[in-house]
Amino acid sequence: MIAAGTPPARRVRFDPGPVVLTGRLPVVGAADAIYSPRRTVLDALLVDAARAAGADVRERFVVEDLVTADDRVIGICGHTVGGVMMQERARLVVGADGRHSLVARRVGAPIYRETPPSSVAAYTYWSDVHVDGGEMYSRAGERRIVGVWPTNDDLAITYVAAPVAELDTVRADPEGSMRSALGLCGDLGERIRAGRREHRVVVTPDVPNRVRRPYGPGWALVGDAGLIMDPVTGMGIADAFRDAELLTEAVEAGLGTGSSLDITLRGYHQSRDEVALPMYEFTTDLAAFRPLRPEQRLLFDALADKPAEVDRFLAMLTGALPVPEYFSPRHLFHVMGLRGMMRAALAQRRRAA
Repeated sequence: MIAAGTPPARRVRFDPGPVVLTGRLPVVGAADAIYSPRRTVLDALLVDAARAAGADVRERFVVEDLVTADDRVIGICGHTVGGVMMQERARLVVGADGRHSLVARRVGAPIYRETPPSSVAAYTYWSDVHVDGGEMYSRAGERRIVGVWPTNDDLAITYVAAPVAELDTVRADPEGSMRSALGLCGDLGERIRAGRREHRVVVTPDVPNRVRRPYGPGWALVGDAGLIMDPVTGMGIADAFRDAELLTEAVEAGLGTGSSLDITLRGYHQSRDEVALPMYEFTTDLAAFRPLRPEQRLLFDALADKPAEVDRFLAMLTGALPVPEYFSPRHLFHVMGLRGMMRAALAQRRRAA
């Protein structure tokens, strides 16, 4: 991605309204920044990497169905663009085929957690818009959430989430709706007016929130096929990479040590949920466009003069720090102190009454 000219975002600005939190992202492994490549760049890189690693890559091939025997998936069938029918057999078929996964449908992968879509997603690309790192804005009063990130070709991508009930309004004037939301975000509207839109404004209500069991006899799911949530936190690609790594470890253990593959796939399921479900809950709550709660305001006020803790908050917000670790009582006590924790607890009791 770096060689492809994808710009790094090492600093992030989070503006929920009452305060503005700006910090530096932590170093995770060899990564010290967030990269937001365009899919035209990322997809080509992944295909090339798979081929270089020894995979038999077949492009322009349509998978039509799964091949099964004795209630177990044993392969796939499909055809080339030229119409040549083919079957392939494998001990494990991995569905990395997105939110409308054919694999998940064919095997009837059970859904055990689902939240109705609550937002409309809209995005586009701009040139000549200065962006120094990533920017995230929450405007509870206007019920808008905005993200801005630098990407390839000296472009900036802007993302706006609006309540799903406003779908018709947003679709009636996509660009006007986009510009109106960006104008709520400090000087962002001014920077946008100085730039030029380079892509149509894409609007979609297709933002499901669901969690499926990601494995079964001869099959497994990764990424959006197994767990998908509102894109407001931007976790989709990162989650897909995480699942691919966890699944790889499970497959290596199940095939390479004599352990049962079904057992190690069960471990993959448990590991995925342990990491992903807290962010799923955080994301669906954020996407509901609820007003800031008093305890949230108290947390933001406490963070305002603690740069190191702002960095940790941004690490949680971008997926580098587990949500439960950040919101543990011990850590919140460190951030807010005894008085702040008592005030937050009182605010929560009043809200529940």
